[in-house]
Amino acid sequence: MKNSTLIKGTAAIAVGAALLLGGRGTLAAWNDSVSAAPGTITAGTLDVAKTAAGVWKDRANNTINDINAYRVVPGDKLTFTQDVDVTLTGDKMAASITAVGTGEANGFTSTNVSISGPSLAIGGTPITNNLSQSANVQKVTATITFEFLASTSGQSDVNKTYNFGNVGFTLQQVVAGAGLVANAS
Repeated sequence: MKNSTLIKGTAAIAVGAALLLGGRGTLAAWNDSVSAAPGTITAGTLDVAKTAAGVWKDRANNTINDINAYRVVPGDKLTFTQDVDVTLTGDKMAASITAVGTGEANGFTSTNVSISGPSLAIGGTPITNNLSQSANVQKVTATITFEFLASTSGQSDVNKTYNFGNVGFTLQQVVAGAGLVANAS
């Protein structure tokens, strides 16, 4: 009887140990944790807004009051100047301003009209794209040039129209450090 009790006790201990080891049970193990509290991340800002109506000028720098009534001829060069407010906030924020709506789909053929720009200036001082972040709103003047080439021959593009209603400016984020110009505003 003693043997039977001893065998049963030994078997119970062996089964318990097997369950603990096979089931990966815990014996007494210490652990601890702490909250890191890394803070809050806030997104930056990228914004462009026009501040007033743009201005058209001819090759002689005369203001064109009604672009819809102006009739271009080969050799004309028109400039459109638009003041925009640019807001760029954020560590390593940078952006480029591009002209949109100036393509051949809007009217004249590219063999007869050369479009360049935008050229940019802040406070009358020319700058290059790309703009970098600034603590203040940057007052940027963007200029697009439309040159109606003197080499236009025959009756090419006669009585054709060009829809300037689609012309605008896009501010697009770029990789910081890629050709940045420090802008003080």
